[in-house]
Amino acid sequence: MRVALIVCGALGKEVKQLVRERGWEADIYGVPALLHFRPREIVEALERRLDEIASRYERVIAVYGDCGTAGALDAVLARHGAIRLAGAHCYEMFAGAEEFVSIMEAEPGTFFLTDWLVRSFDRAVVRGLGIDRFPELQQVYFANYTRIVYLAQSPTDRLLQRA
Repeated sequence: MRVALIVCGALGKEVKQLVRERGWEADIYGVPALLHFRPREIVEALERRLDEIASRYERVIAVYGDCGTAGALDAVLARHGAIRLAGAHCYEMFAGAEEFVSIMEAEPGTFFLTDWLVRSFDRAVVRGLGIDRFPELQQVYFANYTRIVYLAQSPTDRLLQRA
């Protein structure tokens, strides 16, 4: 069976590693992680990718959560006969659904970090959200967060220090 994985760039390293370690036969197609600042663009990017590749595969799996698309991503995937992983976002995938709920119930003001976000924080958050140009935005964006949880996939001393 020909399988394609359409993968969020924030999950690309981990997905490639899983495919390699498990010996899965799947072609991997990436979509930029920075689209998360504009969820509508996630939907548009996946639709373009599906238009391009879906007819060549028996199964297409989007390695995405809903990612703030309010169900629009699921509608596009359904039109193309594709599916996605369960979950609202990668934080839930990495933590596991039950643990994620437990974390959020214990402290709703939790900011999550993943390996990708730790590696890309300056580019994705500081520059991506304009904090480098408008430092006062830092307080606006982070005012309601009360703790950080690092969902480490492949922790290194460097990543742990940066987190």
